[in-house]
Amino acid sequence: MNLYSRFEAGFRAAGAAPALVHPQGGSTSYAALLAEVERMAGALASRGVAAGDRVLAQVAKSPQAVALYLACLKIGAVYAPVNPAYTGAEVEHFVADAEPALFVAGGDCRVATAVETLDETGQGTLTELAATASPLAETTPRRDDDLAALVYTSGTTGRSKGAMLTHGNLLSNAEALAHCWGWRSDDVLLHALPIFHVHGLFVALHCSFLAATPTIFLPKFDLPALLAWLPRSTVLMGVPTFYTRLLGSDAFAADLCANMRLFISGSAPLAESTFAEFERRTGFRILERYGMSETLMNTSNPLQGERVPGSVGFALPGVDVRIAADDGRVLANGEVGGIEVRGANVFRGYWRMPERNATEFRGDGFFITGDLGRMDADSRLAIVGRSKDVVISGGYNVYPKEVEALLDELPGVLESAVVGVPHTDFGEGVVAVVVADRGIDQAAVDAHLKDKLARYKQPKRVVVVDELPRNAMGKVQKNVLRQRYRDILAD
Repeated sequence: MNLYSRFEAGFRAAGAAPALVHPQGGSTSYAALLAEVERMAGALASRGVAAGDRVLAQVAKSPQAVALYLACLKIGAVYAPVNPAYTGAEVEHFVADAEPALFVAGGDCRVATAVETLDETGQGTLTELAATASPLAETTPRRDDDLAALVYTSGTTGRSKGAMLTHGNLLSNAEALAHCWGWRSDDVLLHALPIFHVHGLFVALHCSFLAATPTIFLPKFDLPALLAWLPRSTVLMGVPTFYTRLLGSDAFAADLCANMRLFISGSAPLAESTFAEFERRTGFRILERYGMSETLMNTSNPLQGERVPGSVGFALPGVDVRIAADDGRVLANGEVGGIEVRGANVFRGYWRMPERNATEFRGDGFFITGDLGRMDADSRLAIVGRSKDVVISGGYNVYPKEVEALLDELPGVLESAVVGVPHTDFGEGVVAVVVADRGIDQAAVDAHLKDKLARYKQPKRVVVVDELPRNAMGKVQKNVLRQRYRDILAD
């Protein structure tokens, strides 16, 4: 089934009920969203976009951006969202790799492909085209294994990989989450996440869309706005930074949560201290879950039952999770090993990377996530680390090789190592440790990376050393660096 067909039936039944509630006032009804999707689908069709074609979108969060995503589903196109913070140089890779039939940009991006624009207000050439194009009422049939989205996730080599997510992946995961989180007809989702990311686009919005319930659609995380809308919400999905900032506000108190039913955290580990303080302040135990771009959600703490701090809970319905050694041998409960998953949620593979797919899937269909974990006697999963040196800052992945390659271009830098260390607000912050033969400081690094990397990838601190610690094989010991500089961002 085309995922949009599943949404469409609910949208029609909901009619004038609010779909997206705007913080500045008013709302978009489900009937209006349905009409906007049909107009947007007509605009895409008029630009020659057909089933199976990729639509690359580097657009700000807006109701029109949501309609663009849904219109891609409707016509059977493959939606490929990228972070609006990416520079033109970074976007060129996605354009070359995805070969989109259409690139929708925020307005000032210039790349060598067909471009329409859609800005943060929801206006642009694509909106103008949708206003004049013939609305497309028919939804293109799709099979479960047809691609619905291409989500880019960088590798440790710095080369971004496109995770191929199907209609079946997205629908099965949305239904599992709605069931496990007890989604109700009177739920109101408070949405402050970006929508270029699996968390905000697929996990959050899909739950609302399956039930055709209202979503309070904040343009971004804004603490005063979040505090103002909490009393009118029932569910909040966020990254750990949301919760640390709420706890840091004197205005945040239990009475604001009187209407709330559920607080969910993901995209990065939630500190046990945050879990405990949030419960003390509000009486709510945050529900932590575990997922990734390639698999959507894999596990969740229970809606009813004990939510254990430091644990990401149990496998979702239809998902198998195991802990395995490097050779694939399944480990006993309590042993630490690689987390592997299998199920209808697991992606079809990496776009145009057959050699990678051959090594990251076991013969029995399990995907090797690259995360390390252990399972307790009750089959509850805890993540203990990452086998790759990914830094997760504010819920976004930062891949050291990409940053290091640019640092090494800086005159005077002989070598560099990028690590993540604890940060009270973002969970982890990026620290660059460099060996240089001339004056290198924070200002020089900031200036060099300003137009080359998104801001969240840029080092929050630069340390110059005489040499990097290495093991007997000559490999840089990043674990030593993480320990040595673990308190450098504490102030």
